[in-house]
Amino acid sequence: MESQVRGGGPAAAAALPAGPAADGSEGAPRRSPGPQLRRRLPRADLRAVPEARRALRELLRHWERPDGTDVAELLTSELVTNALVHTDDDAILTATVSPRGLRVEVRDFVAQRPRPRVPEAAADTNGRGLVLVESLADAWGVCAHEVGKSVWFELTAARAA
Repeated sequence: MESQVRGGGPAAAAALPAGPAADGSEGAPRRSPGPQLRRRLPRADLRAVPEARRALRELLRHWERPDGTDVAELLTSELVTNALVHTDDDAILTATVSPRGLRVEVRDFVAQRPRPRVPEAAADTNGRGLVLVESLADAWGVCAHEVGKSVWFELTAARAA
């Protein structure tokens, strides 16, 4: 796995450690550390973008740093839009709030990795999404899966303001 860390180059990203399942068996993922949003995004349905923003806003309503929701909504919109425009399949949005901050992940089922590109000033507004994510998130990255990938970002509670 690779990730991008604000102000640095690629860094190793660790998956959530496995822990005991509800039945006590080992190897199951640990439960989420806080409130979580999980939503399936229908293929090529851009109506999912404002719906995702609304759902995220509701999730973050009780976050300790509500002034960070504008950035979170903007970056979530960018990841959701990219997944729906550049793939031909459904996607899954997951947002998790923890004491450390917010992590948003959009999983799609296409292996091609996204790359930030520097848009030309005279060009249209396309191509700026990952540049925004790269510049506004505390950390972001791409995680390959057996089928597809997840693109994620994090905003720390301390910086979310």
